[in-house]
Amino acid sequence: MDPKPSPTPQNSNQTPNEPRQRDFLNHLEVYLAKRDGVDKLLKISRYATKIILASSLLPETLILTKRLKSFESSVGLSRKAFRLGKFVQDVNALRDCPFDTKQETILSIFAYGGEGLYYFVEQFVWLAKSGLIDSKHSKSLGKVSAWAEFVGYIGSISLKFRDLKKLSEEEVCLESSIAVTVTRGVRCQEGERRLWKLREKKLMKKLSIVQDFADGLMALADIRDGRGRFSGPLLMSCAGLLSALISTRKNWVSC
Repeated sequence: MDPKPSPTPQNSNQTPNEPRQRDFLNHLEVYLAKRDGVDKLLKISRYATKIILASSLLPETLILTKRLKSFESSVGLSRKAFRLGKFVQDVNALRDCPFDTKQETILSIFAYGGEGLYYFVEQFVWLAKSGLIDSKHSKSLGKVSAWAEFVGYIGSISLKFRDLKKLSEEEVCLESSIAVTVTRGVRCQEGERRLWKLREKKLMKKLSIVQDFADGLMALADIRDGRGRFSGPLLMSCAGLLSALISTRKNWVSC
C-alpha cells in the first residue's frame, strides 16, 4: 500500500526558502522501503562495530567481543545481497550520458563503468562467501572488485568536481541577479527560493565528494590487502562510518 501523503501545514511566517516539513514516520517508511535506505543502516551498524573492535576497547577473550565479530561478519555478508542487480543502474546511467566532450566520455566510463563492474563482480563475491561457489575464488574476485570500485571513484570524484564548479558559477550569477532586483526595491522570493535549493544541492555535492574519497580510501586499502600507510583498521572503520552517515543523509533528503 502506498503511504498516504502527510498534509503540509500552512504557515504565514514561512519564507519561500524554508524546506517543507514532512511527517517523520511517513518519511521513515518511504526511506526504509528503499534498498539503499536499509543498506546504509546496515553499513552504519557494521562500521560502528568495526570501530569498537579496532579500538581495542574490549578484551579479545570477552564473549561480547566474539559476538561483535560475528555480527560484523554477518552484516557484511548481508549487505552484499543488497547489491544483486544493482549494476543495472550504472548501465542505464552510462547509456543516458550525453558524451558531449572526450573528457566527459572518459570520466563517465570510469565512473559508471567502474562502479557497474564492481557491483557485478560483488554478486559473485557474495555467492562465494555464502558457499554456493568455491570459496577459493573469493580472493581473486575481491581483488577485481576492489580495482573496479577504485577506478569508479576516480571517475566519480572527477565528474563531481566538474559539477561543483558549474553549481558555483550558477550561484554567483543568481546572487548577482537577486542583488540587482533588491536594489530596485523589489524582493525576489522566487530567486531566494532557487538560491536556497542551489546551495543545498551544492552542499550535497560536497558531501558526496567527501563520501567518495572515504570509500576510495577503503577500496585502495582492499587492493593493498590492508598493508601500507592509511590502511589501519581504525582509520578504515572511521572512513566507512563517515561514508555511511553521509550516504544516509543524502538518501533521507532525496526520498
